[in-house]
Amino acid sequence: MSGSAIPKQAMLLAAGMATRMRPISETIPKALVEIEGRTVLDYCLDRLIEAGVEKIVINTHHLGEKIEAHVAGRSGPEIIFSREDVLLETGGGIAKALPHFGDDPFIVINAKMLWSDGPTPMLERLAAMWDDDGMDGLLLVHETVEAFGYQGRGDFLVNPLGLVTRRPEIEVAPYVFTGTQILHPRLFTDIPEGAFSLNLLYDRAMEAGRLFAVVHDGEWFLIETLDGLERVRRYLTQRLPAARRRGR
Repeated sequence: MSGSAIPKQAMLLAAGMATRMRPISETIPKALVEIEGRTVLDYCLDRLIEAGVEKIVINTHHLGEKIEAHVAGRSGPEIIFSREDVLLETGGGIAKALPHFGDDPFIVINAKMLWSDGPTPMLERLAAMWDDDGMDGLLLVHETVEAFGYQGRGDFLVNPLGLVTRRPEIEVAPYVFTGTQILHPRLFTDIPEGAFSLNLLYDRAMEAGRLFAVVHDGEWFLIETLDGLERVRRYLTQRLPAARRRGR
């Protein structure tokens, strides 16, 4: 049935080495980089809590102890750390944390992004599209040419029903994956051991017609490089006074 409530459980991906953000990332994990006095991790946590999420798993590896110490000062829902001694990539990292989610769908957000909502909060839009019987994954995508901080060729095509297909080779796809999604645990049936990419499971779900997407109708900011970080900081600093005047 579609039009589901927002899942009460979520995972934040925060284990990456962030090599493209050196030297900052040598002492600060990417998730703890600050923009307008607020870490990216706190931004994501706050948005999940506002949406009513009650359990949040955070995977850690690089400087994971700093992430755990930072989160220890927060109050709120149950937060569980999934520590990776060896990086497990996106698929392996989520698979390791899967026992915390039981049989219910869960939100996944890569903690290297910020977003602003459109007319309806983004997590509400995802939940409204979710069909527990017909979907194994529901991705949030953004228009490639409008994605702030992104310079690639995009990832997906999306048909009028929301079904996802891969970008044809050497072409530019209209949509880029934002790193936010709702996944069902059944997506992880018959998976390899150790590290693997979620792309393996996306391909399987696409073949079965069970991978869908929602196009984000707000802004999306990718924070992946030092240059990208500074561009986002400048852009949001310019916007902030006007937002404050509107009482936001």
